[in-house]
Amino acid sequence: MALDVAVQMDPIEAISIKGDSTFALMLEAQARGHRLYYYTPDRLAMRDGRVSAALAPVEVRDVLGDHFTLGPAERRDLAEMDVVLMRQDPPFDMAYISATHMLERIHPHTLVVNDPAGVRNAPEKILVTTFPDLMPPTLITRDRSEIEAFRREFGDIVMKPLYGHGGGAVFRIARHDLNFGSLYDLFAVTFREPWVVQRFLPEVKHGDKRILLVDGEFAGAVNRVPAEDDLRSNMVRGGAAEATDLTPREREICERLAPEMRRRGFVLVGIDVIHGHLTEINVTCPTGLRAVKNLGGPDVAAIVWDSIEAKRAGRQM
Repeated sequence: MALDVAVQMDPIEAISIKGDSTFALMLEAQARGHRLYYYTPDRLAMRDGRVSAALAPVEVRDVLGDHFTLGPAERRDLAEMDVVLMRQDPPFDMAYISATHMLERIHPHTLVVNDPAGVRNAPEKILVTTFPDLMPPTLITRDRSEIEAFRREFGDIVMKPLYGHGGGAVFRIARHDLNFGSLYDLFAVTFREPWVVQRFLPEVKHGDKRILLVDGEFAGAVNRVPAEDDLRSNMVRGGAAEATDLTPREREICERLAPEMRRRGFVLVGIDVIHGHLTEINVTCPTGLRAVKNLGGPDVAAIVWDSIEAKRAGRQM
């Protein structure tokens, strides 16, 4: 059953195909005979309630420097598509939220992965607070007195923007760090929204595990170890990927999350776990698919497409 698949993503010419999960999903879709169309979020439009985009047929190749060929773009009603992959990177700002409102108009007639209303209502660093007993102590605020009280209680803390991504603007503040006041002032003028403040987990030096869930079920994992001179383990920030297995605690976390992920319509989710503590639930544009496969783990892209095809087949019965 060949599907028409539109991929809403960042500019395809700028992606790093070696580790790009959207590219992995596109390669798998093409291998299965599905027809791929490409567009960036700025090419979305809604007229009289109908949502369209300037779609360019695209062929992808796993070849550095020659990874895609685009056909001529044509504006088409997205309701004509079988599937839309909403795969642009955050920041989770009003542009991102606007795109979810528009794509919500076509879902579920056109299957949008992940569910756009679910994505809009589940920012990564807020959704995770649904499971406070699985997390390290966490505060969400921009109130300086609350942050100072939290710091007095826990000593070393981490501060990061609530809607940041990819490890950007993540800072460790030690108990007696004299930079706290300056950092607070910097955050106050840079970010209008509250910030995330967490107890620092020193075990992060051994890795921050990215665990991939498909329809709530464990599909693969990779351990991301930060560089010796960096706090952040994100691979885009220099973190090294290692093969890994799940601990009993991590399996417990996956089992706890599964019903809620399915209820919200999330096909692909990436959760982050440090030393048995859940720190984020990523639903906007989860990554790690290529790293898992390259390290000998499951082909998560194939598992995702098995799920999508089953959902489409069920609707056409």
